This record gives sequence, structure tokens and C-alpha cells, in this order.
Amino acid sequence: MQGIIAAVPTPIDAQGRPLKAAFLEHARWALSHGCDGLNILGSTGEANSFDAATRHAVMAMAAGGVDRSRLMVGTGTPAIAETIELTQKADNLGYPVALVLPPFYYTPPSEEGLIAWYSKLDASLADRPIRIWFYNFPQMTGFAIPETVVERLHALAPRRFDGIKDSSGDLDYCRRLVALMPKLQVFPSSETSLVFGRKDGFAGCISATANMTAPLCARVWAGEANLAPMLAEMRGAISAHPLIPAVKHLVSCRTGNADWRNVLPPFTALGAAETASLDHLAFDAATA
Repeated sequence: MQGIIAAVPTPIDAQGRPLKAAFLEHARWALSHGCDGLNILGSTGEANSFDAATRHAVMAMAAGGVDRSRLMVGTGTPAIAETIELTQKADNLGYPVALVLPPFYYTPPSEEGLIAWYSKLDASLADRPIRIWFYNFPQMTGFAIPETVVERLHALAPRRFDGIKDSSGDLDYCRRLVALMPKLQVFPSSETSLVFGRKDGFAGCISATANMTAPLCARVWAGEANLAPMLAEMRGAISAHPLIPAVKHLVSCRTGNADWRNVLPPFTALGAAETASLDHLAFDAATA
């Protein structure tokens, strides 16, 4: 799993229940318009606003509706037992990769504590094939996963711990990981890194805005560096707004389905001025 991976949103009805048909339509659109894979139930998917039963339902509808080899799923929670249960569920459904946040309540954890936590997850999976990718998102968790923790776990179980999504925005952190562990698959979270990503040894990007920019992303990743400024401008225009409501609004524009505008608290739908500044991007991105 390399290249362009969209962190997909989760459509919900007015009561907060996931909508299978809308979800699968967008997943299939993304995979046929430049995405090499999809990240289900990450931050963009509002995973941490859903209960476990709802997460199970979303995992099942994705695994049953699109090519599972092109899927990864967020399973990290502060509770190791719940993280184990969700990750085992993902493996049962055929997901090849689980994207796992570190425990993010008792912070900052020690390096030994983080290694013990991830090692317990690994041990619980025994000979299951699912791989674990770290999810470094210090803006949300309150700390960055130390490079030494990634290095030690990768050395202990290289087939299990073989990737990372970095949402810190610190590309030097990503470059240091590549230098330390050439076989680790490193994914920055911004598609603006794609123009030099191959040179730096990155495996691609995992991005929320790729839900709309995927056609451009694929062309930049394939070598059309002249499109990088347009791609950066488009990402900047989307991320200037609250990201999840903005992405959902743009998917609503593309599909004509107003249900996509529904978000779970604490998010709120965008206002009229915000949506007016975004509406043209749905067309621009889809026809790039």
C-alpha cells in the first residue's frame, strides 16, 4: 500500500448513523479517481466520536463493499483492551493495515510505556497478518511519538510495525525516520510533500484533502511537478476552514447528497460564507 491514500469521511444521517450507500459511492469514486488506498475511521472519519459498535459497522460496510487490500483502518484508542478488540476485528474483516494512535490521555507517556503498550498490541495479535502503522498526530495527542520508539518497535517486529502516518507537519521528522529505517513506509499527511516525496523516500501521503485533490495528487506523484503549485493552492483553500466539515461539504457538492453535510458534535456545519468560498473547488478538483 503506497501512493495516494485518502483519509475518508463518514457520512451520517441526522441521528448520527452511518450511511452505507453514500460511504461506498465516495470510496469507489476516490479509488477510481487517483487514490491507491483509503484510510477508514481516521481523524477525518470522526472515529473518536463513534462508539465501538458504530466503528464495527463502518469497518464491516467498507470491507464488504470495496477491495479490502486497498483499505486501512484506524483502531487506536486510549484503552489497550479496546484497541486490541478493534484491531482484531479489523483483521477478521481482512484489513491489511491498522493505523494506531498512541494512548493519548495519560500524557506524556514514557518511551518504555509506549513500547510496552504497542508490544502488548503486537502480542495480542499473535500470528494474525494485520500490520500496525503508527499514527503520529501531536496536535491531538499532546506529544510526538519519539523516533526511538518507532525504531525499537520496528526492530523488534519489522513485519508488524512497518509504517507510519505523520500528521505533525514536520517533514524533517519524516526524513529522519526514513534515514533510520529505510524499510519503514513513511506517509506525511499533506499532498504538498508529493512533489519531492520519492526523492525523500516517502511512500506517498495519507491526506484528508485528497478526498477532493486525488486526481491532481496522482498526477504530481507520477511526476507532473508543474501541477504542484495548483495542488498546494487547492489544499490550502480547503484547510483554511475546519477540515472535516469542509471535506464533507465538498463531497456533498460533488455528489449532490446533502446528508454529507452532517457532522457529529463538537463539529458544526460550515456557514454560508465558508461554503461559498469552497463550492468551486469540488468542480476544479474533480476535473483536474
